[in-house]
Amino acid sequence: MPIIEIHELSDPRLADYTQSTDVALKKARGTEHGLYIAESALVLERALRAGHRPRSVLTLANTLDEARALVGEDVPVFVGAGELLTELTGYVLHRGLIAAMHRPALPDPAALLADARRILILENVTDPTNVGAIFRSAGAIGADAILVTPRCSDPFYRRAIRVSMGTVLQVPWTRVGDWPSTRRLLTEHGFHVAALALTPDAVSLRDFHGDQHARLALLLGAEGEGLTDEALAAADAVVQIPMKHGIDSLNVAAASAVAMWALSS
Repeated sequence: MPIIEIHELSDPRLADYTQSTDVALKKARGTEHGLYIAESALVLERALRAGHRPRSVLTLANTLDEARALVGEDVPVFVGAGELLTELTGYVLHRGLIAAMHRPALPDPAALLADARRILILENVTDPTNVGAIFRSAGAIGADAILVTPRCSDPFYRRAIRVSMGTVLQVPWTRVGDWPSTRRLLTEHGFHVAALALTPDAVSLRDFHGDQHARLALLLGAEGEGLTDEALAAADAVVQIPMKHGIDSLNVAAASAVAMWALSS
């Protein structure tokens, strides 16, 4: 594929980048599962390593060689001046390049859990910033997989990928259905489910012996609302992080990092 210099914004081949919403990209024409946007060479490299296919790359002149080295000769690479690309994408291209990537098919939950030992379940976490931060912690501290409920924000949304530094492309994840079917799935695979919540019967994280369970699922809920009654009913234990100075809770992303670190040992 040739390198395509951009001089005008009306080129229809640039439609993937013309301020398309995450929802629109998910329904992009000519794709099987939609698209997502990978920002920066680091995220693009992680996407490629995960086996994801680029549809095109949009780059500044000073990162053209790097873009071509990453995607090879078979992917169209658009290059243009910084001011023009800012007008096209709606923001300054600080990181040099972005790429329109084909979304992969999500794995079957049972296949994802087959060899997993420590997983996270995100129920209705609707803020993509929190989702991205949780994935980044999961990648750094260690989680074998992440399950997300139907109302949870899409980990492939641009902001989630950006905040995660591309770890949503590294940590295996998939969506699950309602709680009865999800609980059956977890039971079949031998998972003990620990919900992070503030309830009268919650056990302190200091006293919760996660290492006694060969397979452990840590369940996290949305900011403010917390876990639903259905989620709490599906849990085997409720755990809370002990705190001082009258503070009763942390941001869900911070809480996930604390709990994962505590249970990792």
